[in-house]
Amino acid sequence: MIQKRHNINVLGDGPKTMVFAHGYGCDQNMWLPVAKNFQEKYRTVLFDYVGFGQSDLSAYDSERYNSLDAYADDVVAIGKALDLSGAIFVGHSVSAMIGALADSKEPGMFSELIMVGPSPYYLTDDGYNGGFTRAQIDEMLEFLDHNHLGWSQAYAPAIMGNPDRPELGETLTNSFCATDPQVARDFAKVTFLSDCRDALPNVKARTLILQCDQDIIAPENVGQYVHENIAGSTFSWLNAVGHCPNLSAPEEVTAAIRDFL
Repeated sequence: MIQKRHNINVLGDGPKTMVFAHGYGCDQNMWLPVAKNFQEKYRTVLFDYVGFGQSDLSAYDSERYNSLDAYADDVVAIGKALDLSGAIFVGHSVSAMIGALADSKEPGMFSELIMVGPSPYYLTDDGYNGGFTRAQIDEMLEFLDHNHLGWSQAYAPAIMGNPDRPELGETLTNSFCATDPQVARDFAKVTFLSDCRDALPNVKARTLILQCDQDIIAPENVGQYVHENIAGSTFSWLNAVGHCPNLSAPEEVTAAIRDFL
């Protein structure tokens, strides 16, 4: 049931497992350019959150998925179904925080946590600069509420960055557009209004934070904040721009993960 619910795909047959978790509006395909590079030495796990990709859309419930905790619970459920212990969790964007929450819920399931473009809080207030004002977030969510496709076409290329490679923005746009509109609206609100700052000091897994230049979703100061609030974490700059280096610079992401591991 868990396999169908999350469209779980397990590849490779190494002694240690790597779980790759996608970000907002995406699915497991966004990790394929990176995950394929680890299949010789690791058992790699790809999955879709409920409501995304080829997951079981009938399992989606707006009331249940009204916080990132529900998604972290799903990660833990997947880990238990696969009998994971001491595994590696690789989370892009919002999945970085989902991974942090899952680590707190089930200590020992993951021995390493790799965060790609993490942000624990997107708002700017009380001396913290998350990159967005509340008015900007509200305007973005209102746009999404009224015009899912228009929102996707407007925001996806900006999030991707790399304007000299428009095919990347088109890939992300298509992924956003393919997401069920209700799921897209719900998850956007959960993502951009969440505050996971208090979860950072509770992370016990050895942690790597990967930072890109010109990331409008998770700027440098946010990545540094995550680094400063997770004890013993490693902060690493990628030779990449935008918010989705798993697509724009998979070789850089692969190399950084290998160096860390």
